[in-house]
Amino acid sequence: MFLNCLWAFLIGGAICGLGQILIDLTKLTPARILTGYVVAGVLLTAVGLYQPLVDFANAGATVPLTGFGYSLAKGVEQAVDKYGLIGALSGGLTATAAGIAAAITFALLMALIFKPGDKS
Repeated sequence: MFLNCLWAFLIGGAICGLGQILIDLTKLTPARILTGYVVAGVLLTAVGLYQPLVDFANAGATVPLTGFGYSLAKGVEQAVDKYGLIGALSGGLTATAAGIAAAITFALLMALIFKPGDKS
């Protein structure tokens, strides 16, 4: 149990640390880094490199944004196996619907509780 938590912390921290390094040392915007992480998760899953990391680090690999890309790719893969090519259009959203709904719900709650606006 302890080792599972330790590896999840270290792998997830390394993924997030890489994002911080990209923010600090490049001119990439956070939105481009976010998109890059999701696309990297999809591509690494497609070539079979992300699944071993998920098996090893569990939440350390599935919670960061690369894990969202992993979930999208896995959803598409399962839907294509089940429904054929039409599954490519719906599988990713079906697999990530709960996470997307939670993000929207909590964003709405925070916008209602706090005063959103520009920093200026």
